Amino acid sequence: MTNKRPYILVTNDDGITAKGLRILIDTAKKFGDVLVVAPDAPQSAKSHSITQAAPIRFIKVVEEENFMEYSISGTPVDCVKLALHELSDRKPDLILSGINHGANTSVSVLYSGTMAAAIEGGLHNIKSIGFSVDNHSSEADFSPVIPYMEKIIKEVLEKNLPEGVSLNVNFPDVTKVEIKGIKTMRGANGVWGEKFVPANDPHKRNFVWITGKLTNYDEGKKDTDLHFIEKGYGTVTPVKVDFNYYPFIEELSGWEFNR
Repeated sequence: MTNKRPYILVTNDDGITAKGLRILIDTAKKFGDVLVVAPDAPQSAKSHSITQAAPIRFIKVVEEENFMEYSISGTPVDCVKLALHELSDRKPDLILSGINHGANTSVSVLYSGTMAAAIEGGLHNIKSIGFSVDNHSSEADFSPVIPYMEKIIKEVLEKNLPEGVSLNVNFPDVTKVEIKGIKTMRGANGVWGEKFVPANDPHKRNFVWITGKLTNYDEGKKDTDLHFIEKGYGTVTPVKVDFNYYPFIEELSGWEFNR
């Protein structure tokens, strides 16, 4: 790998064979030397989980000039950690995660393996972007989003992101709408309402399939990612890990248990 061009780590949560990952790899190659470290199987909705109870196995799939690709048995965050600490002696200038088959708007950012990989990059103060498209088909045509991804990647490489911040980029279903442009917006306040569908396996043992529907608490508000995705725009939301609720710290310090 040359040191002259940006060094870009590419990963995802849909697995190393996912079409979205292959498109993102081809896009990344236009900007720099590329290291791919991706799960060997789908790891959707794994959030920020890491593998501790089992070994992480990895296989070098491709080694070419300015390009290397690994398949690993772990989660998306495992992919980033392994890339940073074991599979390369060069720190990435940029981490790209996706293209996820399905949107990661609103509260979905908490569950998404795609965004967990990007957020892990942010924790290491590496410029990181997660890309998602609101289409779950394994054969979805993501080509309309490529020019927009290229613009975002180019500008992120040229400019600085605040420390610890990564970008959550979502596009509407491009098989149904034409992208009107990009809007930088906050993530909508929402919650997934789960439903469990019961069934039986051939041995008459009970199990359930989990399904769900997102409730948008910001319905009607025009400053959210969900609003603009519905209007046919791509959205960019800056995200950072900080679980402190600062307005309540002083009041809570006055409760009896502090005495």
